[in-house]
Amino acid sequence: MTSPQHSGKTADSAFLRACRREPVPHTPVWFMRQAGRSLPEYLKVREGIAMLDSCMRPDLVTEITLQPVRRHKVDAAIYFSDIVVPLKAIGIDLDIKPGVGPVVEQPIRTRADLARLRPLEPDDVRYVTEAVGMLTGELGGTPLIGFAGAPFTLASYLVEGGPSRNHEHTKALMYGDPELWADLLDRLADITAAFLDVQIEAGASAVQLFDSWVGALAPADYRRSVMPASAKVFDVVARHGVPRIHFGVGTGELLGLMGEAGADVVGVDWRVPMDEAARRVGPGKALQGNLDPAVLFAPREVVETKAGEVLDAARDLPGHVFNLGHGVLPSTDPDALTRLVEYVHSRSAR
Repeated sequence: MTSPQHSGKTADSAFLRACRREPVPHTPVWFMRQAGRSLPEYLKVREGIAMLDSCMRPDLVTEITLQPVRRHKVDAAIYFSDIVVPLKAIGIDLDIKPGVGPVVEQPIRTRADLARLRPLEPDDVRYVTEAVGMLTGELGGTPLIGFAGAPFTLASYLVEGGPSRNHEHTKALMYGDPELWADLLDRLADITAAFLDVQIEAGASAVQLFDSWVGALAPADYRRSVMPASAKVFDVVARHGVPRIHFGVGTGELLGLMGEAGADVVGVDWRVPMDEAARRVGPGKALQGNLDPAVLFAPREVVETKAGEVLDAARDLPGHVFNLGHGVLPSTDPDALTRLVEYVHSRSAR
């Protein structure tokens, strides 16, 4: 069932139609990390303000979320936040260090540490409710995508204490103490679902669950040790009736399982062509992706050729949302993104 705030203005947008696998006037486009370091207006408004502080100021969140919609004319906005915001909101001592990423003061590695992961209450993130309300008022017919990190990726940050190349502490816990691991992911699933609930109830038209690090796992480990928690998140938010997108990096081997976890739309990175991704995911899902973000540094005609290849590979899909295969790289020329949106819209016009 669709909540009242999700009907009306945005319901007939190209983005939501594509997510529902309905006919669209053109292939809709948005970009992961479209709001952020690639935009001079973002760098200006963030000057002197720490990342986590900016995520907790509704005025800033609203301005930053709107910037790429104004500039690029993308078909959807994505809520400006960071995957560790709900962890910070429940009292986990962490910070986002420039050039490093999220750093957790005391990693979570024992059963006693689980007590620090209390449930997330809407009052913990009142600034999110306020910002989403401000955004939906400004966006009109442009849908807002809610945002959260998936349980595995949050667990990896918490267990490692920060970003990790090999996830050795995470995997050691997952393999060595499967009961503690399952309880950790279950708690994180509840926190994540509550964080998405807040965004949807405030007016988000769709949500995306980012499992940035899950490509580090083999399919059997994903099915056994991760999929139940991701599925729980999707199950909890299903009652709102908004499209649920699932994305991870390096997840070519996991695409079918990520769809099985309960998403309506499966995000695809640039390593698997869209037609092959559709075969792996199976019927009944829309797909999102998947231009290599580095292509944007090539000459314009190359960008258009490569974008055309993505559109061609996705031509027979019942639902396709054009995106990059990962986030916009910080030194990307914003004009290249604007031109890419124009190209996809004109090339795919029905």
